[in-house]
Amino acid sequence: MSRPTGVDHIAIAVPDLNEATQLWRDRFGLREGERELVPGQRVEVQMMYAGKMRIELVCPTSNDSPVQAFLDKKGPGIHHIALAVDDCQAAISSIQAKGAQMIDSEPKKGAHGTKVGFVHPKSSNGVLLELVEDGDISGLSS
Repeated sequence: MSRPTGVDHIAIAVPDLNEATQLWRDRFGLREGERELVPGQRVEVQMMYAGKMRIELVCPTSNDSPVQAFLDKKGPGIHHIALAVDDCQAAISSIQAKGAQMIDSEPKKGAHGTKVGFVHPKSSNGVLLELVEDGDISGLSS
């Protein structure tokens, strides 16, 4: 696997997407970006920008969403860190070959047309990692 090309985003699990968007925009000055439903993960995401850094607010759309389980167990907070990779499948295969436990053995469709795969927190010091191919780590225009 080639090295990650950067941090694509940091995701924060929230119970109310509108309320969280307002908080991060109005209190902390982040720029509001794209909002998208991600049916495969049963979430809706709101991208926020701090300069070129992306913060993804993630809200469950159903009670059986993994993000709802996270909120029920831990409450709102940092959900995962996403690393940008050139080839998600190659990254998954490489990480598995090195003994890591994956949640996804093949890339899935992520927000904004990306391919994603999740590394189980047991393999990364308790941090849920997302591997993101074709993500935009540029922050778009400021």
